Amino acid sequence: MKFIRNNFINIVEILWLISFFITLTIFFSSCESFVEVDVPDSQFTGESVFQDKATAEAALVNIYGRFRNNVLVTGDLNGLSILLGSYGDELAYYSNGSLPEEAFFKNNLLPSNTTVTGTWNDSYNLVFAANAVLEGVGRSTGISQNDKNQLKGEALFVRSYIHFYLLNLFGEIPYITSTAYQVNAKAKKLSPEILYPLLITDLKTAETLLPKNYIGGERVRPNRTVAEAFLARIQLYASNWEAAETASNLVINNTATYALEYDLDKVFLKNGTSTLWQLKPQGDGQNTLEGQNFIFASGPPPNRALTVDLSNAFETGDQRKNHWIGTVSDGTQNWYYPNKYKQNNNTGSSAEYSILFRLEEVYLIRAEARAQQGNSIGAKEDLNKIRNRAGLANTTANTKQEILEAILQERRVELFTEQGQRWFDLKRSGQSNPVLSAIKPGWNPTDLLWPLPETELLLNSNLLPQNPGY
Repeated sequence: MKFIRNNFINIVEILWLISFFITLTIFFSSCESFVEVDVPDSQFTGESVFQDKATAEAALVNIYGRFRNNVLVTGDLNGLSILLGSYGDELAYYSNGSLPEEAFFKNNLLPSNTTVTGTWNDSYNLVFAANAVLEGVGRSTGISQNDKNQLKGEALFVRSYIHFYLLNLFGEIPYITSTAYQVNAKAKKLSPEILYPLLITDLKTAETLLPKNYIGGERVRPNRTVAEAFLARIQLYASNWEAAETASNLVINNTATYALEYDLDKVFLKNGTSTLWQLKPQGDGQNTLEGQNFIFASGPPPNRALTVDLSNAFETGDQRKNHWIGTVSDGTQNWYYPNKYKQNNNTGSSAEYSILFRLEEVYLIRAEARAQQGNSIGAKEDLNKIRNRAGLANTTANTKQEILEAILQERRVELFTEQGQRWFDLKRSGQSNPVLSAIKPGWNPTDLLWPLPETELLLNSNLLPQNPGY
């Protein structure tokens, strides 16, 4: 990785620091300057930056803003909703130009792919930022203990969140917990069996540090329940069924704050009752990047559309198809687009935020965890809550295998085009090869992992060997 070279802090770290300072300057332009121009690089993440809550919070706000705009989980062109929707079986590519998802749709990624490299570098760049917050807040003498706990909890959550996605995209990866390049230079790739327990430990610590209530009222910064929801997801992916159910219970039983939204047109509004965590648009009146990049008004689609397979995956009577899929026709042919977010222009006051966690996923996590433990009655109860809300009758699945297949299907039609959920489900269920080889000519079994960036392999021998197939 560029940021773990032996001899100096690399340009990626320095650029982040410059960006960080610019962000703080914009946010707090009325405040006295907190960084003198002659502060050495080694002090950028030290006491000179994290002496008060406001500047430390600005560092976290900067991270969330980069999530929203261009890193990992957004609806941006380089975000996972589009990239993994194209890589899997959710989105078809139509553009005559060269958009980032074309190579993903055709499954012909190369180690030199700039989007892959950007995902890697930008993600570890944010890991560095989260570690800078942890270290700076830990050293600070100007922040109260309660505020320190909250900031450290958020930073630990962010660090776990990013490593989770990198692990599921690239396979074995380094786990970075420091800003010290001398330490990071020795970091080696870790297997999922080693890395998942580390992420779980971080999240459990974050859970104890984060406040019960949301900071500022809106659900735009992780609180304790968000950490519990993410813990449930990680425990599921790690096949820790009982732990996944336990974490899910903590979220689902918090009925004073969260409830399933039965009006499907309200699920993705900024005040939706099932929303756990969402990203606020950059400016008031703006809405989501998902809406901007998914909605189109005439055919053929200018860039991307839902695959016919996904459109046909909904059962007759499933109201999600009517409310969450838009249709465009030229009179002879129909095309479909995700219509969960319905605003693609300025609305004066923002109506929709980009949702990263919602209660419906947690019900499906608990359903799967229960099914894996042989609790078919409990699994079907959770599954049916989601089905009934969509206008469907109770599931007819009975055996453990039938219930698990029904849950996978329900996740497909409930969570489509949301941060790569479908792609990750195909991977962890062992369905990637049979499903994608049948519909994608460019699919190879080794495409389960993205290639490690070529530039990083040249700089860091600890990343070798390259992932199979590249």
